Amino acid sequence: MSRRTLAALILLSAVVVFSGTACSADNSPAEEPAKSSAPSRPAETAATPSDDPTQPSVAQPPELDATETVALQQGETHGNRNLEFGKGKKGDALIVAMRCQGEGTLNVTVRPTDVSFPLECRDSEVRTIHNQVDVAGAEDKGTVSVEAPTTVRWSLTIGRGEAAAEETR
Repeated sequence: MSRRTLAALILLSAVVVFSGTACSADNSPAEEPAKSSAPSRPAETAATPSDDPTQPSVAQPPELDATETVALQQGETHGNRNLEFGKGKKGDALIVAMRCQGEGTLNVTVRPTDVSFPLECRDSEVRTIHNQVDVAGAEDKGTVSVEAPTTVRWSLTIGRGEAAAEETR
């Protein structure tokens, strides 16, 4: 590309960027609302995920990879729940996949592994998290306990998968 063509493209880009600036009737820059340096957060009036086809629905439990097997699925649920899942094969890792929507925090505890984690849920979006547990007892039968405010809808999938290979040192 010649320097002249490159210079013309740069000038054209500057004109396009400048023309996008808001101006008042007297061609002075229009006053713009103050901008915060904090990350923007979706407005509380944002469309619900059921209106947004790009977001999964809480009614549908999270999916697992093709190499993983489902041990338990729970569809859309409100409030607390204790759910049992069966034993896996020796050496299996345990997969806990959660999906939620609504303002509040889920507290998830998996026994017999004594693994627990929180999941912050929001009104304006469906959040999904996948945790893989590869510790002693992960292949055993167990219980997943979910503590959730009634304002939060959630679903879950418990699965089994191949344990991650240990690194050689």
